Amino acid sequence: MTVYETDIPGVGRKFELELDGEARAIVVVHHDGRRELFHRATPDADSEKLFDLDGEQARQLGSILSGAYFESVATDDLTLPLGEAFIEWFDVESDSPLVGETLESAAIRAETGVSVIAVQRGTETLENPDAGFELQTDDVLVTLGTRDEQTAVEDLLHADD
Repeated sequence: MTVYETDIPGVGRKFELELDGEARAIVVVHHDGRRELFHRATPDADSEKLFDLDGEQARQLGSILSGAYFESVATDDLTLPLGEAFIEWFDVESDSPLVGETLESAAIRAETGVSVIAVQRGTETLENPDAGFELQTDDVLVTLGTRDEQTAVEDLLHADD
């Protein structure tokens, strides 16, 4: 990842981080400690301001991003107590072809190999939903399966994209 730094006279310093493809995350650090965060999808697009942070908020966010509060692990190198299986969460978005389908008609297990072990709907968690459970927009599927099976669920949820 490349980071570009630019002085902004009278303001502070701008940092641009290359993201996937042509997108960039932009951080402007003001002399007074305030930070502005922007996103630019393509080189020709205008930057979209995401939010402002004061110095303390920026330090807290930075420590979270750097792993001071929770250090993630590379799952490729992880030894899992369930063999190759792990638990993953997937959002059912409004444009998903599975909205309105039951778990049986969506054939998630047959198509992907994962087990849907719970569905979070709002503040409610429904454990072990039965085959007649109908999926709705903004449901969160909690699934158990291998990496390849979890990837297949992601593909199934976005099949019309």
